[in-house]
Amino acid sequence: MVDHAHPRRWPAYAMAVLFLGYALGKAVFAVQSRLGFPGGPPVSAAEAEGYFLDPAVAQWTAAATGVLGASLALATVTSLGRWAPRGVMLLALAGMLLAVGGGALIMILDGFVGLGVGWQWHHGVLGIVVIGLLVETIRSYETATRRRVAG
Repeated sequence: MVDHAHPRRWPAYAMAVLFLGYALGKAVFAVQSRLGFPGGPPVSAAEAEGYFLDPAVAQWTAAATGVLGASLALATVTSLGRWAPRGVMLLALAGMLLAVGGGALIMILDGFVGLGVGWQWHHGVLGIVVIGLLVETIRSYETATRRRVAG
């Protein structure tokens, strides 16, 4: 049986690894000035040309968000992260859930239903795992920082 009353650190560490992998993949494509992600669906030259940013700039920006996401995930389980106001951290985590969850939802829907983007079923499974890990990271942080009410 799983005890949900106690925080767990491993989901945050797993999210940090996933975010750093994301950042690394984006950095690889930034160096190549390509849109997309290694192992993901290919982005046509026409799509890349019509993109509102230069591909290298877009990919370096995405790589930076991956590092930021990893840092935020690690902040939920470190003493340095516990210095941040709880409300600010929960708001940042909610924003991360919306952004990452939206991307993961696209991977899930395209992987299992087919939206035409090109994500496969295994990408859909990864999307489910990512959402689950992120929700557990947030739940664990909330549990660890909840004030105990004397009763």
